[in-house]
Amino acid sequence: MDRRLTALIGIAALVALAGCSGLAGTASPTDGGEAQLERSIEVTAAGEATSAPDRATLRVGVTATGSDAQAVRDELAAGDEELRAALAEWGLADDAIRTERYDVRESYETRDDPNRTRYEGVHQYAIEVDDVDAVGEVIDVAVDAGADRVQRIQFGLTEETEREVREEAISKAMSNADDDAAALANASGLEVSGVYEVSTAQSRSSPYVAESYDAAAGGDARASTAVESADVSVRVTVNVVYEAVPA
Repeated sequence: MDRRLTALIGIAALVALAGCSGLAGTASPTDGGEAQLERSIEVTAAGEATSAPDRATLRVGVTATGSDAQAVRDELAAGDEELRAALAEWGLADDAIRTERYDVRESYETRDDPNRTRYEGVHQYAIEVDDVDAVGEVIDVAVDAGADRVQRIQFGLTEETEREVREEAISKAMSNADDDAAALANASGLEVSGVYEVSTAQSRSSPYVAESYDAAAGGDARASTAVESADVSVRVTVNVVYEAVPA
């Protein structure tokens, strides 16, 4: 057989095979778009779940005043060392104590009078406490170590607990959405046949903040600062699109 004829036959065979492969492929929709629901019911619903707090954040501060800015910084440094040492001795890890604010400035009261210059400094800390029942005790340790401001006590949840509470809130939100969709379908002569699309629109955790507390009585070594806590809530909003058919 002529070599040219053999080559032509080989090329024809490859073309035929390529054509078979194309026929075996998945066909694409001719309109190029997604299928649309003939009837649908769209609902936005919320769900909320609560849990006892398992984490607290205390905000305390050490202040200092003096006629010299360097003296104020030195006093704040000494206070920082004493505070951290006391909290470490109590049992807090170093990474549970972080600086939130550090500021040294001339007092507004003496700024216009160079003969009465006075500087004020503040070192504010956020202290994380996993044992919420020990918050009052930690406050006492901090105050005894030189902290002269206790500004805010916030009770919240660890990441693991918040995730569990959020899942419960989502379940309640979906249950509420199902109820609303059924009521809407019944009022419209329809019947819910399934869920077409669902998403979370909003998720919010609301920690409990204690703005006040009962300080320990001075001179009584057995007294401890009392801090009341309350449950922490997590609220989730969902958007759900349901498939619907005539009832």
